[in-house]
Amino acid sequence: MILFPAIDLKEGLAVRLQQGDMARATIFHRDPAAQAQAFAQQGFEYLHVVDLDGAFAGKPVNAAAVERILETIGIPVQLGGGVRDMKTVEGWLAKGIDRVIIGTAAVRNPELVKEAAKAFPRRVAVGLDARSGKVAVEGWAETSELTALEIARRFEDAGVAAIVYTDVSRDGMLQGLNLDATVALANAISIPVIASGGLASIGDIRAMLEPRARKLEGAIAGRALYDGRLDAAAALRLIREARG
Repeated sequence: MILFPAIDLKEGLAVRLQQGDMARATIFHRDPAAQAQAFAQQGFEYLHVVDLDGAFAGKPVNAAAVERILETIGIPVQLGGGVRDMKTVEGWLAKGIDRVIIGTAAVRNPELVKEAAKAFPRRVAVGLDARSGKVAVEGWAETSELTALEIARRFEDAGVAAIVYTDVSRDGMLQGLNLDATVALANAISIPVIASGGLASIGDIRAMLEPRARKLEGAIAGRALYDGRLDAAAALRLIREARG
C-alpha cells in the first residue's frame, strides 16, 4: 500500500478544501515546494498534487508551483486538475510528472483517456470524484448522471495505471475514508484503486491494511497530515510492517 500525501494548489499556495468548496479553503503552506520537501523527508514515497484552479479553468494554472515542487524533490509525483487534452498530458509528463490524473475529461471525453493511456502506458490515471454515488466534474462544481463504476468500466484494458476514487462529501472533513464504496469499486474492476477523501487517523491506515482492502493501491492523506491528527512516522511504520 502507498500512502500519498496531498498538496492542493490554489493561487500558488498549498491549501485544503472542505467538500471541494473553493470558498472553504484553508492555507496550510505558502511554499508548496517546501511542503513537498517536508513530505519527502518524512519518508513518503509518492506525492499527490492537485491544481485546484486548473480543475475549474480546464487548463493548468499553477504550473510554476508544480515545477518548483519537481525541482525540489526526488520522489515521483502524480498530478491532477485541468488535464483535458493530449497537449497537457504530454507537457506534464515531459516536465517530470510521473503520472497525470484525468478527471472531468474521463467523463466528457473518454477517448482522451484511452489515447493517452495507449501513448503513455501506466502513466495515466483516472480521477473519479463521487457525490451521492454520481461522479462530479468541473472541479466538483457539477454532478454527472453516471456512477463511478459505469465510468471506470469504460477503461478496463485501456492501460490506465489507477483510479483515484474520492468521496466528495468526506473530503477535508476528517470523517474517515468511505472504504465500503472504495473496496466495492476495486472488487468490480481490474484497475488498481486509490482511496481519497476523509482520511482522518491511524485507524484509517489500519483499515486500509485489512485483508478486504488488499486490492487497493493506496490512499491519499491531506488535512489529517497537516493538522497532526495523523502521525506520518507511525502511519509509514505500519505500512512498512505490513509489507514485511
